[in-house]
Amino acid sequence: MLAAVAVLAAVAGCQAEVAGHASPLQDGFVVKDGTQLRFRPVLSEVPPGPAVGSPGQRQSTDPATQEAAARALSCEPGEPDAFDGRDDPALPLVSCDRAQGSRYLLGPGFLSGADVSRVAARVDPETGNAAVTVNFTAAGAGTWAEWTEHNIGKQVAIVLKSRVLTAPMIQSAITGGTTQITGRLTLPEAQQLAREIAGA
Repeated sequence: MLAAVAVLAAVAGCQAEVAGHASPLQDGFVVKDGTQLRFRPVLSEVPPGPAVGSPGQRQSTDPATQEAAARALSCEPGEPDAFDGRDDPALPLVSCDRAQGSRYLLGPGFLSGADVSRVAARVDPETGNAAVTVNFTAAGAGTWAEWTEHNIGKQVAIVLKSRVLTAPMIQSAITGGTTQITGRLTLPEAQQLAREIAGA
């Protein structure tokens, strides 16, 4: 089930919640450790495929080194990440979605779990589609609104312990402090993704 969640969430989009159009099915989750969750811009993506070359420096600022590290990174499901959350949020990061197999070059983190107040899985009663709702703190909402306004059409990676959980595309500027991750998600898949984002 985890593989299906990541694949479906990876093609999902982020969009602002419309007030009154969604009712929570549960109280959701509070982020356990704000230092382990980060939001990073996706700078580029290397399609799934076998790792090529020797393991490289995953937090370099040199483009050639970044590219080599991305191609050499193994993204096999269940394989542990050598960083396991010890990456420097101020530097770029080469990481991957192990369920989907995609490798990403990510920019420095601009939000952390400390900027998230609650994460919940829900169903939109109008569409019947499941979604993950992320509620930001007041400070986080301001940063998120400004970042999304300048990055429409780009992907953002939600990273837990150096591992990409999902990398949805920004569809519009997101104000109001609430974001939905939507797509072809079943409710159990949305609940699992919400649990993972919260580190629950």
